[in-house]
Amino acid sequence: MKYYTEPARRIPIVDEADVLVVGGGPAGFAAAVNAARQGARTYLFEQSGAVGGVATTGLMSHWTGNTRGGFYEELLERANDWRGDETALRLRNWPARQLINPEKLKTVMLELLEEAGVILRLYSFASAPLLEGDRVAGVITESKSGREAWRAKVTVDASGDGDIAARAGVPFHKGRESDGKMQPMTLMFKVAGVDTARAVFPNQFEETFPVPAGDLQRLGREQLPPPAGHVLLYQTTLPGVVTCNMTNCTGVDGTSAADLTRAEALCRKQIDRIVRFLREYVPGFENCFLISSASQIGVRETRHFQGEYTLTEEDVLAAWIFPDWAVTRAHFNFDVHGLDASGLDPTGAQAGFRQTQGYTIPYRCFVPQKVDQLLLAGRNISGTHLAHSNFRVMPICVNMGQAVGIAAALCAKAGIRPRDLEVRELQAILQAQGVCP
Repeated sequence: MKYYTEPARRIPIVDEADVLVVGGGPAGFAAAVNAARQGARTYLFEQSGAVGGVATTGLMSHWTGNTRGGFYEELLERANDWRGDETALRLRNWPARQLINPEKLKTVMLELLEEAGVILRLYSFASAPLLEGDRVAGVITESKSGREAWRAKVTVDASGDGDIAARAGVPFHKGRESDGKMQPMTLMFKVAGVDTARAVFPNQFEETFPVPAGDLQRLGREQLPPPAGHVLLYQTTLPGVVTCNMTNCTGVDGTSAADLTRAEALCRKQIDRIVRFLREYVPGFENCFLISSASQIGVRETRHFQGEYTLTEEDVLAAWIFPDWAVTRAHFNFDVHGLDASGLDPTGAQAGFRQTQGYTIPYRCFVPQKVDQLLLAGRNISGTHLAHSNFRVMPICVNMGQAVGIAAALCAKAGIRPRDLEVRELQAILQAQGVCP
């Protein structure tokens, strides 16, 4: 490999903050708002032109999974776009307020950030940490404004892939422990012109419907271009509009720009075939047409970082209440999309998932090994591949952000390392905000 040696240059330090959050998805957004509400001078950096991540630019259909209490409840109430009779919607697994109108959600998130006093920088990619030994002292960003440095007392990596944590030297592995395979990527899209009174809406891989041509999921496997092949359709708050979670690209790594490009191209090419499939085989979709597609591909899994504790699938199934809980009442299933093909992976469990109590996530999962003044939030926290398939969903990530944002503010104020935080102080604030085990 050939190399180019970049000349040494001075990078301007633009500003200093108490808390700096990288990534404006559900976890990072929540971390920034809650850090600022604790009085911390807080920056939020997001590489796209909108906050919300997969929930907005990723065109996600609904708040998949669930948790109760805390900032997630507040966000649901503010962003609720359905004010009608819920009996008009055929929803079996969640209330109507969990439906997402991405355009409304973008605005609501901006309002909450502004109300909290967060300093927001969009179109800014955090490319590297500022390192002082084993301590993260801020980040370097790349943008139209050039290469800039930003100092902070505590940095939160909510970038999904954990770009800052990886470059700071936090140990990690990618994907499944046995072979490194990662869940596939999906490009969400919406169709309009649907007769929703006649339509069917399979919400899970294990759910299907008889249609005139046969079993719907079997038809998908037979008629759609691999690795597409499953049928997942979700109602929206807009008349005649349905969100489709049906494109699929396996064998790709979300930390590779080349793989992201390949996944984007493949999934986009699948959309026309999927729309034709819906018109031909699915009742109510005979006259449907494409109206929008996500501007950000959905990456489900990449790096799993080593924290002070690693959450396991056994912890999830046992519904442990950890003494140092930071997220509570988290509930979902083992949502492992096929690592080699469409549909549910053999290791996954949706309809067959039987743990109904919910579980907690300990604070130690957010504290990375070997590196100080850094916290993790979102799908990059310390957990196994199978546990990650449960906690990676957006409601749980929002309340991760709430806990981590508060913890970061407490550490910045006290001038201590996140690993030295007295967790009972964090828990007292969370309980006052409705987060209880």
